[in-house]
Amino acid sequence: MTLLDFLARWRVRIGYLLSVVVLWLSRPNPHSIIIGAGIGVIGLAIRAYAAGYLHKQSVLTTTGPYANTSNPLYFGSSIMAVGAAVAMNSLWSAALLLIYFALVYTFVMRREELELRGHHGAAFDAYAQSVPLFLPRLTPAKQSAVSALNQSEIPTGGFSFAQYRKNHEHQAALGFLLLLVVLAIVWRLHTA
Repeated sequence: MTLLDFLARWRVRIGYLLSVVVLWLSRPNPHSIIIGAGIGVIGLAIRAYAAGYLHKQSVLTTTGPYANTSNPLYFGSSIMAVGAAVAMNSLWSAALLLIYFALVYTFVMRREELELRGHHGAAFDAYAQSVPLFLPRLTPAKQSAVSALNQSEIPTGGFSFAQYRKNHEHQAALGFLLLLVVLAIVWRLHTA
């Protein structure tokens, strides 16, 4: 098993273990939780928007936020991670969380890039040349070259709430809400 495979397979489980450590080190207060929640909601909105376009494995998604970056879900997750770091109100918690996110998801994005290249070949290569891996372009990439090479039919109609549900994106919102509740409990325990 390569490091890429290990991180892709175990990233969530490692994240659970890390969450115990960062929560132990956190020093949240109502102000930090509210500001962190506001930042996290922006990340959730980006993830929700991306999930409404994403048709996993069936087509190469190049429309909507995928015309700006090949990883809008992870970009949204990174904003959520910044929101969580702010809400935790601890330099140690923030450093551990953000370093973990940067290291693990850099490898995960590269692994997924290899998988997409294997599934979609030249269409993915054209797409990868027109959009950045992570930080979004300010303007959407032109889709003519990518669409011409893409052998699969790209679903039309824009954002789909049904696709959002199919991608189980509500779990990210529930997870972030749970984190905020836990941080509020941690704050109360520290003030008791």
